[in-house]
Amino acid sequence: MTSKSSTTSVLGPNAVIGIVGGGQLGRMSAMAAAKLGFRTQILTKDPNSPGAQVSHGVTLGAYDDLQALDAFARTVDVVTFEFENISADAMDCLSQYCPVRPSGHILRISQDRLAEKTFFTDNDIPLAPWHAVTDLSSLHNAAKKLGLPFILKTTRNGYDGKGQRRIHHLDELEDAFHALAPHPLVAEGMVSFACELSVMVVRGVDGTVRCFDPGMNEHRDGILDLTLAPAPVEPSISARAQALAVSIAEKLDLVGILGVEMFLDQSGVLLVNEIAPRPHNSGHWTMDACPVDQFEMHIRAVAGMPLPPTIRHSDAVMKNLIGPDDIALWPQIIAAPTLLPHLYGKEDARPGRKMGHVNMIFPYGSLPGKLGIQDALGPLASPEIAEEEITAP
Repeated sequence: MTSKSSTTSVLGPNAVIGIVGGGQLGRMSAMAAAKLGFRTQILTKDPNSPGAQVSHGVTLGAYDDLQALDAFARTVDVVTFEFENISADAMDCLSQYCPVRPSGHILRISQDRLAEKTFFTDNDIPLAPWHAVTDLSSLHNAAKKLGLPFILKTTRNGYDGKGQRRIHHLDELEDAFHALAPHPLVAEGMVSFACELSVMVVRGVDGTVRCFDPGMNEHRDGILDLTLAPAPVEPSISARAQALAVSIAEKLDLVGILGVEMFLDQSGVLLVNEIAPRPHNSGHWTMDACPVDQFEMHIRAVAGMPLPPTIRHSDAVMKNLIGPDDIALWPQIIAAPTLLPHLYGKEDARPGRKMGHVNMIFPYGSLPGKLGIQDALGPLASPEIAEEEITAP
């Protein structure tokens, strides 16, 4: 079986980009593709998924359904994906028809914490202490080496704080081991970190690498709440974070975009936490603060197009819209002059579900402090944070 296009050709107008997954990242990728004159074909199980709503075509089927994969592959010129919980074997199957970018090899690493941490360790990428946990004996050994407290995580399907337990006492080990599945698990040492940073790095077919400015992430209830861009850290730290992201992209032989999350510890050391070979929630600020955002950069890379510089014309803050509480404020959100809304087209506003996000932009070099951000958030402001600022000694 031969590939439809070579690994070096640039896709022309009206070429079809296949996107595996119909979530919001697929939706925004499809919209970026349309801007560049491409068509998109979404592989999804849900005909009303966010991606399907805006795509030129839809293939309905499971991500491991060989018949659906075959039908999908015959309609596209290149394949990418919008989330990691899919079969890497399926991506290898699709690669027999056309290029898959990023590759199934990268997907295998990113979707399994054990493989991911092994890759970091083997390539001298700095990360927190960790141990593989295959049974209760190895769990007790990890607890002894890491000390208490530490975090026990599943190797797959963990996101937004799910699939993990914080272990404070040895008598919690057995219950946590049996509650978390599948095995093996990963035990991670706790990091005394100053903040979490993320870098979006994109690499083209020709090896060109571009990096967006690092953002600083703040979480609430285990879910990303805010991303501040640029991250309010020393320029030397930002440069080191970008260099780490570039190193990882090159070692992976990446084609496409990659989100790299890392911790900055109290002593100024950067420790990589995880990677995501796709557009990332913490890169949504680029949609309103950059001439070419993360989604267009990703589409350009997978289509073999040139990659322009990652210019940021404004400072920005991104805030996620989560579940029914935030969506209930929609009339006030769209009326607020400081909020630039992006809604994902999801019908069921379940608790903890990402329904959209808003961006706020500020003149270049004038990112405000916490109280200024809360003021700009308007109806989405957190009263307890503003009160904390006002009453602080």
